[in-house]
Amino acid sequence: MAVSTNSVVRFLNNTLSIRTIPDSSRNGLQIRGSETVNKVGVAVDGCRDVFTLARKSRCDFVIVHHGLFWKGARDATGIRKQNVNYLKDHGISLYAVHLPLDLHANLGNNILLAQLLGLGGVKKFGRYHGRPIGYMGTLNKKTMLDELARKLEQKLNTKCTLLPFRKKKISTLGLVSGGGSASLSEAHLKRLDCLVTGEAPHEIHHLAKQLKINVVLAGHYETETLGVKALGKLLTEKYGLPYKFLHAPTII
Repeated sequence: MAVSTNSVVRFLNNTLSIRTIPDSSRNGLQIRGSETVNKVGVAVDGCRDVFTLARKSRCDFVIVHHGLFWKGARDATGIRKQNVNYLKDHGISLYAVHLPLDLHANLGNNILLAQLLGLGGVKKFGRYHGRPIGYMGTLNKKTMLDELARKLEQKLNTKCTLLPFRKKKISTLGLVSGGGSASLSEAHLKRLDCLVTGEAPHEIHHLAKQLKINVVLAGHYETETLGVKALGKLLTEKYGLPYKFLHAPTII
């Protein structure tokens, strides 16, 4: 049964508190392709591969973590305009949610990563845009660094890169999905054994080595698949709408 686009958007806006969380993303409905929703697609990135998958899967409402429009960006021109036209031509609406999804206490990428790893004593961690978006906690038993990496690889279908600059058996760690390497110094100050994030710039190697802290890079894309999948499940529970994860992985 079709649900009005406005109803779905209001529900998402309220659930994710998008109006109260500062962000560089223009969170919310970015493109209205249809007045109703029959099937939801969820994905990490708003890109042509995802939009093509949505069309082929008959998804008319797509939720992404990285949308087409960011604050300070010009209106739709070039490739962005082509993508906007593609969505409108195929009756596909686009909803973007960035930081509000990273930090959400139940549906967020980071809390779901914490649950995936079985972290206990979870506390907020990883300040970004003036507020913590990640979590820190303690593993239920001391774990070898490479064992932690293998668990992430199995659960997220990813390949981890390790910066092993602290003791190999770890118990405490901080989590920030995506590009969260800026939280390395905070992890050091809080005496954590390890920082788990998606990706990091070149210079993080030397900083982690000098601070003597382990880093696990589990993939920007892979660490940000959990939140959108949770939103898809939520809309199925709320409205009975079917949803599909639109898998368009990157190599970063």
